[in-house]
Amino acid sequence: MIEPFELDVPQADLDDLADRLARTRWPDELPGAGFDYGFPLARARALADHWLNHYDWRRHEAELNAFPQFTTHVDGQRVHFLHVRSPRPDALPLVLIHGWPGSVVEFLDVVGPLSRDFHVVVPSIPGFGLSGPTTERGWDVTRVARAFTELMTRLGYPRYGAQGGDWGSGIAQAMGAVAPDRVVGVHVNYLPTPPVEGVELSGEDRRRLDRIEGYLRQRPGYQVLQGTRPQTVAYALTDSPAGQLAWIAEKFTEWTDPASAIPVDRVLTNVMLYWLTGTAGSSARLTRESGLAPKPACPAPLGVAVFAHDIVLPVRPLAERTHRVEHWSEFDRGGHFAALEVPDLLVADIRAFFAGRAPRATC
Repeated sequence: MIEPFELDVPQADLDDLADRLARTRWPDELPGAGFDYGFPLARARALADHWLNHYDWRRHEAELNAFPQFTTHVDGQRVHFLHVRSPRPDALPLVLIHGWPGSVVEFLDVVGPLSRDFHVVVPSIPGFGLSGPTTERGWDVTRVARAFTELMTRLGYPRYGAQGGDWGSGIAQAMGAVAPDRVVGVHVNYLPTPPVEGVELSGEDRRRLDRIEGYLRQRPGYQVLQGTRPQTVAYALTDSPAGQLAWIAEKFTEWTDPASAIPVDRVLTNVMLYWLTGTAGSSARLTRESGLAPKPACPAPLGVAVFAHDIVLPVRPLAERTHRVEHWSEFDRGGHFAALEVPDLLVADIRAFFAGRAPRATC
């Protein structure tokens, strides 16, 4: 059963947040540390001050409620989603999938433009934000993909496209693997390409691969913690709004194009969805669960948008060894959160990839 959903956060929850922020116990910091030891204290304090004294949750709550929202239960788990139908009855359905530390907020600036050409579905990953915490083991990328495949069935969409970055990239590819007769194409804006022996590479490809290999050798601290001790991390993040803020804001700073201007309120609304739902720990569990599970191969046609300031950049000859790459675009601006940083470029690239991939009448 699919039920309409509207956000209406109790005022008591907002008052509790304000009280906790006002009483934050700040750590010390070495002089001139910058980012050498983590997210700088001055930045964290400035963001917390804005959150406490200037950010208006009710305004952003109303913005979210301007989109049609729904919930359903799949495989024992609540799934929240936005669903905006195109005025074109023959439009291709398209599921947009966020990652960590993102949420449906990532896509608020692209849903409107894309809905002119697509029936747009934007689910919250189980364990993240408005889908709420997961309640049992095993919610890895493939299980999320099966849940989203069932969601598209319930919405009456036998054929559709999938798009995502970060975890959304892996989930979109997994949807193509678990439902190859239904996914007409997968578009991603993040595609790690591990080394493969015997592939001839250009100088630029070699530089990209060196960066990927360095990333694999020295996994970031957040990834190690979430992949091994998500419960331990959850205590601090669920109890301290300043801790949750710094944990997420660091990524929105480090993984973006320095020229990008993501509004601070967009970042805070994203943080709010983790804070209000208590999903710091359950969202981190996806890292542990997916690290333990094999990844199915995706047979669907793949479109790749490469944004110059992403965490790592994919190597096309390596991607073509394992994927049906039919579209590849390189952009000199934008980073990991393309839908927030360069929505115009992302929308145009999604349209270009899915052009002509019309849904068929039968499954």
